[in-house]
Amino acid sequence: MNSIAITPLASPALVACTVSRDIQHFDFLIEDMEAALGERWGDLGFADAATFMVQPDAATMEFIAIALTHEDESSIDDVVGVIAKAKAAGIKVILIAEDLGPAILHRLLREGGDEFVPYPLPENALAEAIERVMTPEPEADGGDINPETPRASAPNGQREGVLIAAHGMAGGTGCTTFAVNLAWELANVNKKGDQPRVCLIDLDLQFGTTSTYLDLPRREAVFELLSDVANMDATSFMQALSTYDGRLNVLTAPSDMIPLDLIGPDEVAAILEIARTNFDYVVIDMPSVMVEWSQTVLETAHVYFALLEMDMRCAQNILRLKRTLQSEDLPFEKLRFAMNRAPGLTDLTGKARIKRLAESLGISVELMMPQGGKQVPQACDYGTPLAVSARKNPLRREIEKLAGSIHQVNYADTSVSG
Repeated sequence: MNSIAITPLASPALVACTVSRDIQHFDFLIEDMEAALGERWGDLGFADAATFMVQPDAATMEFIAIALTHEDESSIDDVVGVIAKAKAAGIKVILIAEDLGPAILHRLLREGGDEFVPYPLPENALAEAIERVMTPEPEADGGDINPETPRASAPNGQREGVLIAAHGMAGGTGCTTFAVNLAWELANVNKKGDQPRVCLIDLDLQFGTTSTYLDLPRREAVFELLSDVANMDATSFMQALSTYDGRLNVLTAPSDMIPLDLIGPDEVAAILEIARTNFDYVVIDMPSVMVEWSQTVLETAHVYFALLEMDMRCAQNILRLKRTLQSEDLPFEKLRFAMNRAPGLTDLTGKARIKRLAESLGISVELMMPQGGKQVPQACDYGTPLAVSARKNPLRREIEKLAGSIHQVNYADTSVSG
């Protein structure tokens, strides 16, 4: 069934509309809108939408779904205008994007987009996005907040957070993707009740990309903090943090490329101690290289994940790392190896190869992270965790289970010790 065109005589029962250059290009969107809203939605072009938003008939509208492809990038100013009119009218905005450049999508999200869903639509993704935008936001606690100051949790210095490090055994093994999504899942691990306080620290000082994967700015405050760790206190540490969605606190890599030896073991130990005593979980994204302070993180971390793939470069690097750590009497056994892009359940040949690899290296591969497909690089380019843009993705599900397991074990340990 074709969508209903909105006119000045449109029924007041209409609660949403799609906005697109050609809605017939988005067949799945039409089906999902009808499944979610029945006849209570319509479709508009970009020019008509901007006009309609200021009409009385738009008073019943709750959200619009703007559907875009790469062909619409030349009309992005018109789309921004539609978003501005919608936000002024108190109407939520869901962005549906197919092959849209990440820079363009970032701009639309900054201009007021409330939700993003990739196209073709994952199963139930639109329905879940609609539910989120139509759920009233909880009222914020009292207190004045400077809108130019990144929101960060107030320091209290009374926590004993769990330190979790992630280290790629070679470039491109998905270490940062793993760290970012694990941190986000930990920040949302409690389905009911208070959420843990989580801090993500990017110690890849030269090529760290946590800011890119979460669409956060690289702030000069980070470089200032790292340049004067000796005078750092909890307040200055918190002020250097950025926040994603008000839930995840992030110490991004500096805005400029700096030497890895700008900080030493003492400085790293101080940063980790400040973070540990002010957060429940601290996730550390490590550089793939080994530096002087790598030992500090290895010895301090409660869990040290080592990401690898089924290839020769990772195998050779693991052997080098094993020899180095054991020769220095360092805890190689602390490493928890995670195979990224692991074979599926039915791929017996692939599983056999992993078993032989582990035996030849003298290690145990404890985690199998499945292939997430195209949705994973898309989420990274768009600056959103997988839980936001691809909730049903198999890699996201596995990381969600891991976060739940970590929290369950930590909660049990805390209860016993208490």
